[in-house]
Amino acid sequence: MGEHTDEIKGRMKQAAGNLTGDEDLEREGKSDRTGSTAKEKINTAKDKAEDLVDNVKDKLHRDDS
Repeated sequence: MGEHTDEIKGRMKQAAGNLTGDEDLEREGKSDRTGSTAKEKINTAKDKAEDLVDNVKDKLHRDDS
C-alpha cells in the first residue's frame, strides 16, 4: 500500500473510533497515520540520496571523458 492509502485508512479508522467511542480503533488510526508520515519521509530521503548518487556518477563519468 502507498503512503497516501495508509493515511486515508488511518483517518478512517481514527474517525470511526471517534464516532463509536472505540479508543483502541482511534489509536490504531493515529498509529497508521504516523506510520504513513514516517514512510513518506523515508522515501523522500531515499529519493534524494539516489539523486545525489546519480549526480556524482554523472560528474565522474563526464570527468573521465
